[in-house]
Amino acid sequence: MAIRTSFVLALSLICAFFFLPDGARGGEFRVTPIRLVFDARTKTGVITVTNEAEEKLQCQVKAFEWTQDAGGKDVYEETQDLIFFPKIMTVDPKSERVIRAGIKVPAVAREKTYRLFIEEIPEPKKAQGTAIAVAIRFGVPIFSQPVKEEARGVVERCDLAKGVVTVGLKNTGNVHLVINTVKLVGRDQKGGQTLAKDLSGWYLLNGASRTYSAPLARDACIRTATLDVEIVTDKINLKHKLNTDASMCK
Repeated sequence: MAIRTSFVLALSLICAFFFLPDGARGGEFRVTPIRLVFDARTKTGVITVTNEAEEKLQCQVKAFEWTQDAGGKDVYEETQDLIFFPKIMTVDPKSERVIRAGIKVPAVAREKTYRLFIEEIPEPKKAQGTAIAVAIRFGVPIFSQPVKEEARGVVERCDLAKGVVTVGLKNTGNVHLVINTVKLVGRDQKGGQTLAKDLSGWYLLNGASRTYSAPLARDACIRTATLDVEIVTDKINLKHKLNTDASMCK
Protein backbone atom coordinates (compact mmCIF):
# COMPACT_ATOMS: atom_id res chain seq x y z
CA MET A 1 0.00 0.00 0.00
CA ALA A 2 1.08 3.55 -0.61
CA ILE A 3 -0.28 6.86 0.59
CA ARG A 4 0.38 9.67 -1.82
CA THR A 5 0.83 13.15 -0.44
CA SER A 6 -2.36 14.43 -2.10
CA PHE A 7 -4.28 11.81 -0.08
CA VAL A 8 -2.35 12.73 3.06
CA LEU A 9 -3.37 16.35 2.59
CA ALA A 10 -7.01 15.34 2.27
CA LEU A 11 -6.85 13.29 5.48
CA SER A 12 -4.60 15.56 7.54
CA LEU A 13 -6.41 14.85 10.82
CA ILE A 14 -5.80 11.14 10.38
CA CYS A 15 -2.22 10.67 9.35
CA ALA A 16 -0.18 13.84 8.89
CA PHE A 17 0.82 17.13 10.43
CA PHE A 18 1.51 20.27 8.44
CA PHE A 19 3.93 23.19 8.73
CA LEU A 20 3.99 26.37 6.69
CA PRO A 21 7.57 27.71 6.39
CA ASP A 22 8.23 30.74 4.19
CA GLY A 23 9.91 30.55 0.79
CA ALA A 24 9.65 26.80 0.09
CA ARG A 25 7.38 24.44 -1.80
CA GLY A 26 6.13 21.17 -0.33
CA GLY A 27 7.47 18.03 -1.96
CA GLU A 28 5.63 15.14 -3.50
CA PHE A 29 6.48 11.79 -1.94
CA ARG A 30 4.92 8.57 -0.78
CA VAL A 31 5.75 6.14 1.98
CA THR A 32 5.42 2.35 1.97
CA PRO A 33 4.39 0.41 3.93
CA ILE A 34 2.06 2.54 6.04
CA ARG A 35 2.89 0.55 9.21
CA LEU A 36 5.48 -1.85 10.62
CA VAL A 37 4.79 -4.79 12.93
CA PHE A 38 7.53 -6.40 15.00
CA ASP A 39 7.11 -9.74 16.78
CA ALA A 40 9.28 -12.53 18.17
CA ARG A 41 10.47 -13.46 14.67
CA THR A 42 10.53 -10.01 13.07
CA LYS A 43 12.53 -7.35 14.87
CA THR A 44 13.49 -5.15 11.92
CA GLY A 45 11.76 -3.62 8.93
CA VAL A 46 12.23 -1.34 5.94
CA ILE A 47 10.32 1.81 4.98
CA THR A 48 10.63 3.09 1.41
CA VAL A 49 10.36 6.82 0.68
CA THR A 50 9.68 7.58 -3.00
CA ASN A 51 10.26 11.09 -4.33
CA GLU A 52 7.80 11.75 -7.16
CA ALA A 53 8.78 15.39 -7.63
CA GLU A 54 11.19 16.97 -10.10
CA GLU A 55 13.34 18.32 -7.27
CA LYS A 56 15.43 16.71 -4.57
CA LEU A 57 13.65 15.78 -1.37
CA GLN A 58 15.31 16.28 2.00
CA CYS A 59 13.88 14.55 5.05
CA GLN A 60 14.65 14.08 8.70
CA VAL A 61 13.48 11.06 10.67
CA LYS A 62 12.56 10.95 14.37
CA ALA A 63 11.21 8.20 16.63
CA PHE A 64 8.46 8.75 19.21
CA GLU A 65 6.75 6.53 21.73
CA TRP A 66 3.02 6.63 21.00
CA THR A 67 0.50 6.52 23.84
CA GLN A 68 -3.01 7.88 24.43
CA ASP A 69 -4.28 9.97 27.32
CA ALA A 70 -7.47 9.51 29.36
CA GLY A 71 -9.56 10.98 26.54
CA GLY A 72 -8.00 8.82 23.84
CA LYS A 73 -5.91 11.67 22.42
CA ASP A 74 -2.58 10.67 20.87
CA VAL A 75 0.50 11.58 22.91
CA TYR A 76 4.06 11.46 21.55
CA GLU A 77 7.37 11.46 23.40
CA GLU A 78 10.78 11.06 21.83
CA THR A 79 12.28 7.64 22.47
CA GLN A 80 15.50 5.68 22.15
CA ASP A 81 13.65 2.35 21.94
CA LEU A 82 13.95 2.25 18.14
CA ILE A 83 17.06 1.92 16.03
CA PHE A 84 16.75 3.53 12.60
CA PHE A 85 18.97 4.79 9.79
CA PRO A 86 19.38 7.27 8.20
CA LYS A 87 18.17 10.09 10.40
CA ILE A 88 18.62 12.69 7.66
CA MET A 89 18.50 11.82 3.97
CA THR A 90 18.22 13.22 0.48
CA VAL A 91 16.12 11.50 -2.17
CA ASP A 92 16.86 12.38 -5.80
CA PRO A 93 13.97 13.26 -8.16
CA LYS A 94 11.95 10.25 -9.32
CA SER A 95 13.98 8.03 -6.99
CA GLU A 96 13.55 6.20 -3.73
CA ARG A 97 15.51 5.48 -0.56
CA VAL A 98 14.92 3.13 2.32
CA ILE A 99 14.86 3.66 6.07
CA ARG A 100 15.85 0.63 8.11
CA ALA A 101 14.25 0.39 11.54
CA GLY A 102 14.37 -2.05 14.43
CA ILE A 103 13.38 -2.45 18.06
CA LYS A 104 15.99 -2.59 20.85
CA VAL A 105 13.88 -4.39 23.47
CA PRO A 106 10.87 -6.39 22.16
CA ALA A 107 7.53 -6.24 23.97
CA VAL A 108 6.72 -9.07 26.40
CA ALA A 109 3.39 -8.70 28.23
CA ARG A 110 1.86 -5.67 26.44
CA GLU A 111 2.24 -4.27 22.97
CA LYS A 112 4.59 -1.30 22.59
CA THR A 113 3.54 1.39 20.12
CA TYR A 114 5.64 3.97 18.32
CA ARG A 115 5.60 6.32 15.36
CA LEU A 116 8.53 7.00 13.09
CA PHE A 117 8.00 10.51 11.74
CA ILE A 118 9.39 11.32 8.30
CA GLU A 119 9.45 15.10 7.93
CA GLU A 120 10.24 17.02 4.78
CA ILE A 121 12.88 19.75 5.07
CA PRO A 122 12.03 22.35 2.37
CA GLU A 123 14.91 24.13 0.68
CA PRO A 124 14.87 27.94 1.06
CA LYS A 125 13.84 29.70 -2.16
CA LYS A 126 13.15 33.25 -3.22
CA ALA A 127 9.43 33.77 -3.22
CA GLN A 128 7.78 35.66 -6.08
CA GLY A 129 4.74 37.42 -4.73
CA THR A 130 2.72 35.66 -2.05
CA ALA A 131 3.57 31.97 -1.66
CA ILE A 132 2.47 29.31 0.76
CA ALA A 133 4.79 26.39 1.47
CA VAL A 134 3.59 23.09 2.84
CA ALA A 135 5.97 20.61 4.44
CA ILE A 136 4.65 17.18 5.23
CA ARG A 137 5.33 15.17 8.36
CA PHE A 138 4.09 11.60 8.09
CA GLY A 139 4.10 9.24 11.07
CA VAL A 140 4.49 5.53 10.32
CA PRO A 141 2.92 3.45 13.13
CA ILE A 142 5.22 0.77 14.55
CA PHE A 143 3.79 -2.01 16.71
CA SER A 144 5.96 -4.30 18.82
CA GLN A 145 3.66 -7.21 19.62
CA PRO A 146 3.61 -9.09 22.95
CA VAL A 147 4.44 -12.77 23.27
CA LYS A 148 0.74 -13.67 23.56
CA GLU A 149 -1.83 -11.45 21.88
CA GLU A 150 -5.08 -10.83 23.76
CA ALA A 151 -7.60 -8.58 22.00
CA ARG A 152 -10.35 -7.45 24.37
CA GLY A 153 -12.59 -4.46 24.87
CA VAL A 154 -15.58 -3.31 26.87
CA VAL A 155 -18.35 -0.75 26.44
CA GLU A 156 -17.82 1.36 29.57
CA ARG A 157 -20.65 3.76 28.89
CA CYS A 158 -23.72 3.97 26.69
CA ASP A 159 -26.39 6.59 27.31
CA LEU A 160 -28.75 8.98 25.57
CA ALA A 161 -29.40 12.46 26.95
CA LYS A 162 -30.89 15.55 25.28
CA GLY A 163 -30.92 13.71 21.95
CA VAL A 164 -27.20 12.92 22.01
CA VAL A 165 -25.99 9.33 22.26
CA THR A 166 -22.63 8.75 23.96
CA VAL A 167 -20.65 5.53 23.76
CA GLY A 168 -17.50 4.97 25.83
CA LEU A 169 -15.12 2.20 24.77
CA LYS A 170 -12.08 0.86 26.63
CA ASN A 171 -9.38 -1.39 25.22
CA THR A 172 -8.84 -3.95 28.00
CA GLY A 173 -6.52 -6.17 25.98
CA ASN A 174 -2.76 -6.02 25.49
CA VAL A 175 -2.73 -5.00 21.80
CA HIS A 176 -4.13 -2.07 19.84
CA LEU A 177 -7.54 -2.06 18.17
CA VAL A 178 -8.45 -0.27 14.96
CA ILE A 179 -12.01 1.01 15.39
CA ASN A 180 -13.42 0.68 11.90
CA THR A 181 -16.87 2.01 12.78
CA VAL A 182 -19.36 2.48 15.61
CA LYS A 183 -22.78 1.44 14.29
CA LEU A 184 -25.97 2.85 15.84
CA VAL A 185 -29.35 1.34 14.94
CA GLY A 186 -32.57 2.52 16.59
CA ARG A 187 -35.81 0.51 16.67
CA ASP A 188 -39.34 1.30 17.78
CA GLN A 189 -41.49 -0.85 20.08
CA LYS A 190 -42.55 -3.06 17.16
CA GLY A 191 -38.97 -3.64 16.01
CA GLY A 192 -39.08 -1.29 13.04
CA GLN A 193 -35.92 0.65 12.30
CA THR A 194 -36.10 4.32 13.26
CA LEU A 195 -32.53 5.42 12.61
CA ALA A 196 -29.11 4.25 11.49
CA LYS A 197 -25.83 6.05 11.93
CA ASP A 198 -22.16 5.10 11.55
CA LEU A 199 -19.39 6.89 13.44
CA SER A 200 -15.83 6.71 12.17
CA GLY A 201 -13.13 5.35 14.44
CA TRP A 202 -9.36 5.44 14.91
CA TYR A 203 -6.61 3.52 16.66
CA LEU A 204 -7.35 2.62 20.27
CA LEU A 205 -4.15 1.55 22.03
CA ASN A 206 -4.05 -1.03 24.79
CA GLY A 207 -5.34 0.33 28.09
CA ALA A 208 -6.80 3.45 26.47
CA SER A 209 -10.40 4.68 26.39
CA ARG A 210 -12.30 6.82 23.92
CA THR A 211 -15.79 8.32 23.84
CA TYR A 212 -17.93 8.66 20.72
CA SER A 213 -20.91 11.03 20.62
CA ALA A 214 -23.54 11.81 18.00
CA PRO A 215 -26.78 13.82 17.94
CA LEU A 216 -29.92 12.00 16.80
CA ALA A 217 -32.71 13.48 14.71
CA ARG A 218 -35.44 14.53 17.15
CA ASP A 219 -38.39 12.73 15.51
CA ALA A 220 -36.45 9.51 15.05
CA CYS A 221 -35.11 9.73 18.60
CA ILE A 222 -38.61 10.09 20.09
CA ARG A 223 -39.86 7.02 18.18
CA THR A 224 -36.89 4.92 19.28
CA ALA A 225 -37.41 2.36 22.05
CA THR A 226 -34.09 0.52 21.82
CA LEU A 227 -30.71 1.53 20.47
CA ASP A 228 -28.36 -1.20 19.26
CA VAL A 229 -24.67 -0.30 19.35
CA GLU A 230 -22.01 -2.35 17.55
CA ILE A 231 -18.31 -1.48 17.64
CA VAL A 232 -16.52 -3.06 14.67
CA THR A 233 -12.74 -3.37 15.02
CA ASP A 234 -9.99 -5.13 13.11
CA LYS A 235 -9.83 -7.87 15.76
CA ILE A 236 -13.10 -8.09 17.71
CA ASN A 237 -16.66 -6.77 17.62
CA LEU A 238 -18.55 -5.49 20.66
CA LYS A 239 -22.33 -5.10 21.04
CA HIS A 240 -24.52 -3.23 23.48
CA LYS A 241 -28.28 -2.54 23.73
CA LEU A 242 -29.73 0.59 25.29
CA ASN A 243 -33.40 0.96 26.23
CA THR A 244 -34.58 4.49 25.54
CA ASP A 245 -37.68 6.68 25.89
CA ALA A 246 -38.84 10.03 24.56
CA SER A 247 -37.67 11.95 27.65
CA MET A 248 -34.06 11.27 26.65
CA CYS A 249 -34.57 13.21 23.42
CA LYS A 250 -35.70 16.53 24.92
